[in-house]
Amino acid sequence: MHFEPTYESVHQHKLPKWYDDAKFGIFIHWSLFSVPAFAAEQTKTISEQEDMSAMFANNPYAEWYLNSLRIPGSPTTVFHKKHFGDKSYFDFQKDFEEQNANLDVHDWAKLIKKAGAKYCVLVTKHHDGYTLWPTDTPNPHIEGYYSKRDFVGELTDAIREEGLKMGLYYSGVYDWTFKTDRPIDGPLGFIDHQGMPDEYLPYSVAHFRELIDKYKPSILWNDIAFPYGYNLNELFAYYYNTVEDGVIDDRWNQIQVPKTEEEWKEFQAEGRFEEVMKNTTTHYDFITPEYRIFDEVQPYKWETTRGIGRSFGFNRTETGSDYLTGKQIIDMLIQVVSRNGNMLLNIGPRADGTIPFEQVKPLLEVGAWLDANGEAIYATRPHSIPEVKDQNGMPVCFTETEEAVYAISLAEKLEKAVRLTGYKIADDAEVTLIGTGAVHHKIEGEDTLLFIPEGYQQAAAYTFKIKK
Repeated sequence: MHFEPTYESVHQHKLPKWYDDAKFGIFIHWSLFSVPAFAAEQTKTISEQEDMSAMFANNPYAEWYLNSLRIPGSPTTVFHKKHFGDKSYFDFQKDFEEQNANLDVHDWAKLIKKAGAKYCVLVTKHHDGYTLWPTDTPNPHIEGYYSKRDFVGELTDAIREEGLKMGLYYSGVYDWTFKTDRPIDGPLGFIDHQGMPDEYLPYSVAHFRELIDKYKPSILWNDIAFPYGYNLNELFAYYYNTVEDGVIDDRWNQIQVPKTEEEWKEFQAEGRFEEVMKNTTTHYDFITPEYRIFDEVQPYKWETTRGIGRSFGFNRTETGSDYLTGKQIIDMLIQVVSRNGNMLLNIGPRADGTIPFEQVKPLLEVGAWLDANGEAIYATRPHSIPEVKDQNGMPVCFTETEEAVYAISLAEKLEKAVRLTGYKIADDAEVTLIGTGAVHHKIEGEDTLLFIPEGYQQAAAYTFKIKK
C-alpha cells in the first residue's frame, strides 16, 4: 500500500504481524551519561513520584544527568563537583569515545538473542543531543558532537544477523544543546522545553529521514513529543513507504507552547498539562506506558517500557537489590502478554559497553524460561480472561493460539495442584504441563484443579497447555 502524507492515509496502516507476535524487546540507553553514570538513589520510579519539581531535582534516571546537573543543589551537582570539579558535561564525549573504542556490539546482539527478545530498540540520540552515528546533519552548536563510529549501523547489522528486528529511538522534542536557558525543573519547565528554537525542527526532521534512509528501522520510536508546526504525516508516510514492516510509537504529541505570561496563565487555568502527557493529535501503531501493567486486556496494542532497575542509563548507585530478578521479569512479561502487550525491557551498559552482571543474569534466566515456555508467549493472543487467582491468591495468566489456551501459574511455591478459581475447562480436555506431559484435571463447581506430576521441578513460572 502506498501512503499519502495525510492523517487519513497513514491511519490506515495496519500493525504488522511480526510486532504483535514478538512480545519481548530490549531497549538500550547508552551515551555520554554512561560516563558519570549517576542518579539520585531512589525508592520510587519516576512514574511513582508525586511532586514533579522534587522528582526532577532527584531524578532517578541517569540519562537525565545533564538536566539534573543544571538544577542548583541537586544530588547530581554535589556528585559532579566532588568527582569532576568544573568539568563540562560535554567533555564526557572524549572519555566516552576512548572507553568504547574496543567495543564489539555483536556481544550485545548475542545477549539479546539469548534473552529471548525478538527485537531491539537503540537510543540513537537522547535529550543531551549526542548522536550515536556520524550524522550528515551535525549539531550547529557543538562542533563534532557525534560518534565517529557508526554504532547505530553496527548494532543494526549485528541484531539482524541474529534474526531479530531493529528499532531506533530518537529524542524528538528535547535537545538540551538547543535549549539552554533553563533546566526542566517542574511541570512548566517540562512544557517550556517543548517550545524549541525554529532551527531545531528541520534539524530533527533531517535526522529522522537520515535514520530511515540509512538503517530502515522496523520501529521508529520517538520520545516525549515532537516540535509544533510540522505535518508529521509527511514523515510517517515516508517511513511506511520506505519500511514495509515498520511501526511507530505514540510519543509524537505536538503542542503550541505558550510564549507570553498571559498565555501561560491560560494554559494552566485550562488544565492543558494532561494534554501534553497524552497523545491525542497524531497517528501511532501502539502506546507506550512506562513502568506500568494494565489490569485488563486492552483493545489496542501497547508496549510497556521500563529499566531492569529504576534508571534506564547505567546508574552506579544501583546495587543488586535494585534490579529485577529473572522471576520478576518473567512474571511481568506473562502479565503484559496476557493483556495484549509487548514488554520493552531496558539495559544500560557502562561507558565501555560492558553490561553489568546484575543485568545479564536475569536476562539469561528469562531466555532459559522462554526456551522452554515460549510457545505460550510468542505469537499468542489474549484470552477472553487475562488472569484468575489460584488457591493462594497468586495469579494464573492466560494466552491462546488457534490450537490451545495456555494457563501460566506465577506461584512462588509449588503445590500438588493449581486451582483456577472461577474458570472451568471441559471434562475431556487434553491438558499438558510444558516440560513433562499429560496431567490430570478435575472440575470442582466453577473451578478447575490442574494436578502437578510428582517429581516435577518448578520453573520460574509453569505453563499448562489446554488443547481446544
